[in-house]
Amino acid sequence: MSKICNLLFLYLSFTYCLAAQDKIKSPIIEDLNTVKPSQGKVKVMQDESIKNIVAIYAPTDTTATDWNAVNHIKVNGFKIQVFSGNNNRQSKDEAQRKAQMVKGAFPSEEVTVSYNSPFWRVRVGNYVTREQANEVLVKMKKTFPSFGREMYVIENVPVKLIVD
Repeated sequence: MSKICNLLFLYLSFTYCLAAQDKIKSPIIEDLNTVKPSQGKVKVMQDESIKNIVAIYAPTDTTATDWNAVNHIKVNGFKIQVFSGNNNRQSKDEAQRKAQMVKGAFPSEEVTVSYNSPFWRVRVGNYVTREQANEVLVKMKKTFPSFGREMYVIENVPVKLIVD
């Protein structure tokens, strides 16, 4: 009798596992839209074109040099802060102006303008070592003496490194 109970238990367990696997394969939107007892009701509406592209594998080009491609990693490193200001409108204009000046003088360096309330910041480069950042900082101070002490190296910021 116990052998029959054990076999029946194994059979039911196996059947339950197979049923659980089928549920995983259903799209998440369909699962969310399904009404379930004692749970809240969710209605997700989406365009048909989105439904057709969700969960479709699209290979990426790993030979691209675009920063948004998958050929880079983020590590903590160093950048040069060129500007930081908290006067909302004036600082935004000044940040964009200084970023354009730096891009013109140093086209090979990545220049980013960011806003993290209330500060507008301009940061330059992606450097693994402080020495690399200091070399460029010296050149920038010679090129832009009017920026003065406002330029300095900042550390422990995420930087993007190209992986070959």
